[in-house]
Amino acid sequence: MEAAAVVLAAGAGTRMKSKTPKVAHEILGKPLVRWVVDAAREAGIERVMSVVGHAREQVIPLVEADTDVVVQEEQNGTAGAVAVCADALADYDGSLVVLSGDCPLIASETIAELVRVRERAGAAAVVLTMELNDPFGYGRIVRDADGAVARIVEQKDATPEEEAIRECNSGFYCFDARALFSALRQVGNDNAQGEFYLTDVLEICRNAGRPVLALPCGDPAECLGVNSRIQLAEATKHLQRRINLAHMAAGVTMTDPDQVWIGPDVRIERDVELLPQTFLLGSTTVGEDSVIGPNSRLTDTVVGRSCIVDETVAVEARIDDGATCGPRAYLRPAAHLCEGAKAGTHVEIKKSTIGRGSKVPHLSYIGDATIGEGVNIGAGSITCNYDGRKKHATTIGDGAFIGSDTMMVAPVDIGAGAIVGAGSCITKDVAADALALTRPEQHEIPGWAAKKRARQIEG
Repeated sequence: MEAAAVVLAAGAGTRMKSKTPKVAHEILGKPLVRWVVDAAREAGIERVMSVVGHAREQVIPLVEADTDVVVQEEQNGTAGAVAVCADALADYDGSLVVLSGDCPLIASETIAELVRVRERAGAAAVVLTMELNDPFGYGRIVRDADGAVARIVEQKDATPEEEAIRECNSGFYCFDARALFSALRQVGNDNAQGEFYLTDVLEICRNAGRPVLALPCGDPAECLGVNSRIQLAEATKHLQRRINLAHMAAGVTMTDPDQVWIGPDVRIERDVELLPQTFLLGSTTVGEDSVIGPNSRLTDTVVGRSCIVDETVAVEARIDDGATCGPRAYLRPAAHLCEGAKAGTHVEIKKSTIGRGSKVPHLSYIGDATIGEGVNIGAGSITCNYDGRKKHATTIGDGAFIGSDTMMVAPVDIGAGAIVGAGSCITKDVAADALALTRPEQHEIPGWAAKKRARQIEG
């Protein structure tokens, strides 16, 4: 599809009551404006322009990598926002889609259909419309006696008869680019808000003898704008349901879909089971037959096949086939559980590899470590990786056994097959197959406790 798109990303959103511009607020880990830009890309639109204004220093980083950024210095209305793209598109001749950066539910299929309808009819403009039971606040679609689109009237400029119209403007359009920029030069601001309305372009094009069409939207929720925290929650619920239904249709089991939140870039294979209060965000992937949850949050994490991830927080981690986590495990960036490995209850792992079949079952911290295959880390063990200035590495060879409550003071290397006795503080390398034990000598004073109790009674 040879079409361009202009995304209006300059809305302030005063009802958000936030220092963050509304298009930068996130749904399922993704800013509102990115939902719109990505929908345009998925529709096959190669050139996308982002119009920014208010708080643009926060918006530009969200769109500059893959769109052309245009600044609207004066916030004078939607027509003004599109007009600032005129120079950049001076040589462009084709379909130009105008999208609202605060409407994250718009589907790529709808955008593509807007373009197809315009190009088939050779129309100057196609507006996406929606039927609402309560149209208050939206521009109304005014049709002529033949049922054709005559113009759009804004709420503040509408007569009582026009206010009764239920067909409303969604804020999404596809224009013939040359007709659009020609009409923009004729748009005035003689209206209740003193702004330059993009909607006036439709009447100007019609008066010039060019067809202006409406495309009814099958699902009005696609056009839901976000101008408040309440609307942000409503949009989140719609997207949560849309994404979850798609995954369930593809073979993913959810015991309660209302309690599962999946980001738009997450990939899940069939026969995965997602339990309540599970969050899968960023670029997370989950392999076949794995069970995630309950109470788990995975961000940018790779999970293999047949894994169990129970009450786990994982960020930029890798969990290979057959590995298990939790309950109450924390995998920090660069944590890697190899095939069949285990990170158990109240275990934290950071920037470490836990080898094939190795176990860190309970109450341990493993940081900056490389652990070989078949290793057992006893409860309460810690790699002491930080000296106050630098991080240091711990290496544990295949088949080693680390007793409970062991402190491994890095840098330290524990050889393959070695055994470290419980309660040890290891500060030197341990040879392969050796026993290392730093436990202090136990002393016992007979009768001391009884004498203490007697003194307390006498006192």
